[in-house]
Amino acid sequence: MPRQIGLRDIHIAIVTSDDSTGTVYETPVKLERAISAKISPKSNSDNIYSDDSVEDIITAFEGVDVEIEVNQLSLESRAKLQGAKVVKGVLIENKDDIAPTIALGFKSKKNNKKYRYVWLLKGKFELATDEYDTEAEKPKAQSAKLKGKFYPREHDGNYRFIADEDAVSVDATIISGWFTAVTDEPVGI
Repeated sequence: MPRQIGLRDIHIAIVTSDDSTGTVYETPVKLERAISAKISPKSNSDNIYSDDSVEDIITAFEGVDVEIEVNQLSLESRAKLQGAKVVKGVLIENKDDIAPTIALGFKSKKNNKKYRYVWLLKGKFELATDEYDTEAEKPKAQSAKLKGKFYPREHDGNYRFIADEDAVSVDATIISGWFTAVTDEPVGI
């Protein structure tokens, strides 16, 4: 089985609606160059005891913690992720800004030169963390780190789609259109 060895093409798409009739997304836009991504699904479980032993374990999905790092974050990308605005080249952040609900997509190169494609379907990012250091003898480049929480869509309960380009059963049109729109759940076998 090929291993993941890369990360690139981080995209976001704003969720415009999610209800019993379906989920609608804006057209995905590419963020800045990817450095790393950590996707951590979370669940809660409870042991059910009877006759002095565990009878069953009940597990409930809690959501997904996401941490991404990009080389930098443009003012426009930052505004889009945080619900802020840019006016005449100035980022204006306000205490009443509300981060939009988004989908997050990317691809990860495998050591067989094929890619794994991922969409997290619904979530929000926290405010971006800024770090600044004085210039010294050895330059220290800063990057942008973002933390977010993702959760299931209301209309179908799906929270993530993953597709391997080299899977025998993958539909090539799904892969070729991965970043043009948030993919729908494939139908059929």
